[in-house]
Amino acid sequence: MTDISLIRNFSIIAHIDHGKSTLADRLIQLTGAVSDREMQDQILDSMDIERERGITIKANTVRLDYKAKDGNTYVLNLIDTPGHVDFAYEVSRSLAACEGALLVVDASQGVEAQTLANVYQAINNNLEIVPVLNKVDLPAAEPERIRQQIEDVIGIDASGAIPISAKTGVGIPDVLEAIVTKLPAPKGDRNKPLKALLVDSWYDPYLGVVVLARVIDGELRKGMKIKMMGTGGGYVLDRVGVSRPKKEIVEVLGPGEIGFITGQIKEVADTRVGDTITEERNPTEEALPGFREAQSVVFAGFFPVDAADFEDLRGAMGKLRLNDASFSYEMETSAALGFGFRCGFLGLLHLEIIRERIEREFNVEIITTAPSVIYKLNMRDKTQIMMHNPADMPDVTLIENMEEPWIEAQVLVPDEYLGSVLKLCEDRRGRQKQLTYAGSRAMVIYDLPLNEVVFDFYDRLKSVSSGYASFDYKMIDYQEADLVKLSILVNAEPVDALSMIVHRSRAEQRGRVMCEKLKDLIPRQMFQIPIQAAIGGKIVSRETISALRKDVTSKCYGGDISRKRKLLDKQKEGKKKMRQFGKVEIPQEAFIAALKMDEN
Repeated sequence: MTDISLIRNFSIIAHIDHGKSTLADRLIQLTGAVSDREMQDQILDSMDIERERGITIKANTVRLDYKAKDGNTYVLNLIDTPGHVDFAYEVSRSLAACEGALLVVDASQGVEAQTLANVYQAINNNLEIVPVLNKVDLPAAEPERIRQQIEDVIGIDASGAIPISAKTGVGIPDVLEAIVTKLPAPKGDRNKPLKALLVDSWYDPYLGVVVLARVIDGELRKGMKIKMMGTGGGYVLDRVGVSRPKKEIVEVLGPGEIGFITGQIKEVADTRVGDTITEERNPTEEALPGFREAQSVVFAGFFPVDAADFEDLRGAMGKLRLNDASFSYEMETSAALGFGFRCGFLGLLHLEIIRERIEREFNVEIITTAPSVIYKLNMRDKTQIMMHNPADMPDVTLIENMEEPWIEAQVLVPDEYLGSVLKLCEDRRGRQKQLTYAGSRAMVIYDLPLNEVVFDFYDRLKSVSSGYASFDYKMIDYQEADLVKLSILVNAEPVDALSMIVHRSRAEQRGRVMCEKLKDLIPRQMFQIPIQAAIGGKIVSRETISALRKDVTSKCYGGDISRKRKLLDKQKEGKKKMRQFGKVEIPQEAFIAALKMDEN
């Protein structure tokens, strides 16, 4: 049982690719938690995707024993948090489990948007922040300029920022000493009723759901009956342990300690991030603040490329849902794509990760329809409908008005790219709120409709700023807008998988781009195929794929013109009949290419 004054709980805050996982690796290595033989890069990242992309998707924890210069051996609990905006809620709960944070900033790139967002979360949670300048060994590093930038942009004292190189190991002992001396010890009372924060959970095929918890008051021990205050579920604990990073069973977890518990919990959905764990017989009076349900922001349809893979896809969805409670899905059918699922995600990165995991881990090839957001439809009969799928849109005459979700976007960009970033935001119906400078970098805050962002905003932002702009956003509210449903008709048949909700001012342009794209993608037939974009009964754009024609007059050499005319008229009648009964099969590649629409 550890003395509470010798415990330090901290997490590492950084933008993607600023060296967060590498620093965690060095801390683990230096404290001897893992032998050199077992050491590998990104040791806390368990998924292949995390390693390849260099990002953290699931929060993870490791317990380190460190003998400090003052002679005491401290227990350091490091929580490795995700850095991406899609997982902002998970990050806020991980930070709530700590007393301090290391703010890692790349000494050559400086403060980025996600660094800012997560630092403000840490400040809101009253965490002690220790700035760390990473990659000081690079020729492009400018530690003094970045120190000044941290003070200007974030507003915290960076005079004592620790210069390190996580790759080479320079300065890592100083970081360990700073954790012990600058970060406060946790507070808590062992004699009070149990109160613990549920930091994260994942599914283990042998143990069921494993819960990562931070004990605030009381203690967790094997055999105890616990209760989740958010869901009301009760469970008897089978095992209590800590990660070093190997799992190690312990007798008891006391105040200030972070560890894992298992107790025959069947589904991750029963253990919600941010929930309060207490003892069933002697519960705590009030739950911890800040708990909320995970809410899907972006929706897309997943359909198997081969219809025979539908059952495999269903199985894959079920298994992913076991591990990720924020991912939701329900079955849907499409006239063009057959059976599939309508899935909800926390954001675009979350969508990409789930899609990649299905294709890699379960070997099912899938088509993803264009991502859309939730719209609020206020009906004339005073009811309100939440619409996830453009194909479900009711008759326009029944709708009073439509509302769409808006976000507040924060973009950090070097001065020379500011003009093109402002133009991009204005093109996407953005409203500028603020423009400030920190050195040679501008920070722009815009209100933007989420519908315009989920499409390809991030890719366009990266291309107009040569990859230098960083972007972070948070949901604000719903606002009324003049929205219409744009339907795509191929040979007068509507293709539901390509229908989308767009702003009226942009409908014509979006329809024209879609028609031109499909004209190049759909193979020619023996008859003419019209491709149209329509709003209700009004066609806003049309392209025509010309027919393949057989030269029926080739056998007539010389002779009267009326013979040739007769053959051509006969062919014309046949084509007419063909167009009436002909069916156009849109190839899968055409769908995929059309849904990856680019607005250049």
